[in-house]
Amino acid sequence: MLNITNAKDGDKLIVELEGRLDTTTSPQLEENMSEQLGGVTQLTFDLAKLEYISSAGLRVLLSSQKTMNKQGEMIVKNVSEEVQEIFEVTGFSDIFTIQ
Repeated sequence: MLNITNAKDGDKLIVELEGRLDTTTSPQLEENMSEQLGGVTQLTFDLAKLEYISSAGLRVLLSSQKTMNKQGEMIVKNVSEEVQEIFEVTGFSDIFTIQ
């Protein structure tokens, strides 16, 4: 299960993810991002409550990063040790701005 909370303030968007981002739930995030990213120049993913991310979830984050490369910046924050380890093993820690 994945809970997505969007907080938009002008051209800034904070997306909080809670639960598991995997093959089953990644289409939910993908749809959310396609609806939300128009006009956004600063995107922040808050992963404080994200327990797990699979390759399907990484693909959605990468797609969001590619979009934001064209229209602004993307930050990933509050990454758990487990998710950080996945980012490092896959090389995503070099792609994302992690705070």
